[in-house]
Amino acid sequence: MPIWAWIVLGLVAMGLLILLSPVLAPLFLVVLITGIVAMVKNTRTWLRFRSRKTATIITAVSAVGFLVTAMLSPSIATMIPQPAGIAAPSAVESATPSPTPTAVETPAEPDDEIVTFTGISSTVGDSSATTDRLALDVLATVPVKGRAAKTGYDRDQFGQRWLDVDRNGCDTRNDMLAAQLTDVVHQGRCTVTSGTLDDPYTGVSIDFVRGPVTSELVQIDHVVSLSDAWQKGAQTLTPDQRATFANDPLNLLAVSGSANASKRDGDAATWLPKNKDFRCEYVARQVAVKATYGLWVTQAEHDAIRKILETCADEPTPTSEFAPIAPGPVESTPADPVSAPIESAAPVPFVPAPAPVVPAPKPAAPKPAAPAPKPAAPAPKPAAPAPKPAAPPANITYKNCDDVRAHGAAPIYKGEPGYSRKLDRDGDGVGCE
Repeated sequence: MPIWAWIVLGLVAMGLLILLSPVLAPLFLVVLITGIVAMVKNTRTWLRFRSRKTATIITAVSAVGFLVTAMLSPSIATMIPQPAGIAAPSAVESATPSPTPTAVETPAEPDDEIVTFTGISSTVGDSSATTDRLALDVLATVPVKGRAAKTGYDRDQFGQRWLDVDRNGCDTRNDMLAAQLTDVVHQGRCTVTSGTLDDPYTGVSIDFVRGPVTSELVQIDHVVSLSDAWQKGAQTLTPDQRATFANDPLNLLAVSGSANASKRDGDAATWLPKNKDFRCEYVARQVAVKATYGLWVTQAEHDAIRKILETCADEPTPTSEFAPIAPGPVESTPADPVSAPIESAAPVPFVPAPAPVVPAPKPAAPKPAAPAPKPAAPAPKPAAPAPKPAAPPANITYKNCDDVRAHGAAPIYKGEPGYSRKLDRDGDGVGCE
């Protein structure tokens, strides 16, 4: 045969080898394994090698053939057009991992998706449920019941993800990142693009960088998960209360994404932070959330929380920014001339009302001159309360920053009468700035 014929024959053979490599590869593998068995056991196989030498040669050829066809098979498979029905599985497999990390991030990424809460921010309990109370004492007020069925639970039952409930123009996720990260960098007024988190759950420092993959390293955890809340009383809350619950800073922490994933919807009986130094504050928050929103705990959860709080009996209970001010202290002292200015300046002249003083001298007129000096004694009393409204009373309490401004006390500094943490959201010692 001429040389060109050998070349053509070789090219055809190579083309067939490449084209049929997906079929030839498993055949070569079968022959290879059979040859190895024949050589090791020195017995006849289904290929019926005549001698050990023949088995060795065929085994070596099949090994080379398998390596060549195995390397060619993937490249051939990618060049062959796949029908839509065959290509679909790979598309599903490649898309499967992405929803999990992006489900938390997507709604809060762009600023133009910020949705202002249109309802009324409200809780079940007022500030008296937690203010100035120890977590152990508040735990005793939380009902103990069995876990209800999860039937009907859906994330949408707690409103749209990361609403702007406090109406400051930024969504809740960015509010939490800005408040709890250090070295924060913003894009625009709201979007946090980077920062450093001292993770309360693990005690590890985490660098946060906003991005499709990196954002999931820092997540915003609901201290009392939405699913757990649904099974322990949230079913009876109003839609506005559930939306408030899901966006209440009292119930939110920026934490490690892996720690948040391991927690899932566990309560204190099934999951606790790896960082033991944070456990007291963690369960105290859970107690505060459940007391504020009228939820209950299971017996196992109650016992687990109590066991931790007994190691830190002086752990205070935080108070929700959305809990209304308890009306009790204001209503209990309506006649006190010091606390009267809380409601209005008008009550001041009525405290030393002269009406009771005027009738006194009239019946005393027919009596001897002895009672004459008595009416003079009440005379200085009306003058005493006059200077008191000039300065805020020591036990004054303001409902909110609007109330502070109405009394001309804004900004109010730590240590001044009426100052409280609820008026100082950023904790810098200056409220109602």
